Amino acid sequence: MKILAVGAHPDDLEILCAGTLAKYAQKGHIVTMAHTCQGDKGHFEIPADELSRIRRREAADSASVIGAESIGLGMNDLELYADRHATLKVVELIRRTKPDIILTHDPNDYMPDHTVTSKLVFDASFIATLPHTKTGHPHHDKVTPIYYMDTLAGVAFEPEEYVDISGTIQVKREMLGRHASQIEWLRNHDGIEIIDFMETVARFRGLQCGAPFAEGFRRSHRWPRNPTIRHLP
Repeated sequence: MKILAVGAHPDDLEILCAGTLAKYAQKGHIVTMAHTCQGDKGHFEIPADELSRIRRREAADSASVIGAESIGLGMNDLELYADRHATLKVVELIRRTKPDIILTHDPNDYMPDHTVTSKLVFDASFIATLPHTKTGHPHHDKVTPIYYMDTLAGVAFEPEEYVDISGTIQVKREMLGRHASQIEWLRNHDGIEIIDFMETVARFRGLQCGAPFAEGFRRSHRWPRNPTIRHLP
């Protein structure tokens, strides 16, 4: 399968679904890790342009751990809107990668870039199938099933499916650890140690499903995105 994971910022996928992406990669599936925003506002001291370059390198470095492709769509943090410009960028991303499944943010996550990214992915995954909407790549041949990742800290999120990531939790730690700028930012801005934070959520989701560590997901229940097969590893 071809797996497309779309986060808002370069470290979101590592926090929320990297264990699952690592399992996909281990099984031989093709994984693409994309982010809509540059992460240019996630620091107190590093200027935005320099920070954008640092975070692109961190994202690419993290993706390389599992042999995934890293794609940044280059939009500014907290200036992301579900407008034509952004929608067509995500349409082109989907047409370029031709995914069999998309993982993205829950529509009710905690901050605007996450919720807008979720809407962009939902809208663009339908538009991507329309031949008369022109982008650089031809239309995709399916309305791709979408699975929503956990919210940050699991707030107001009830998983429908779980992925046991006990065998890939170390890979998830390594991938998140490549985002050194954000480990510092989240410590100073939010008062959290993000690797410990991530592990706490993974342990809790594991407790719910009988595994040492797990990641939770729920499916977008919209026609025609409801095939009977299980897409998650």
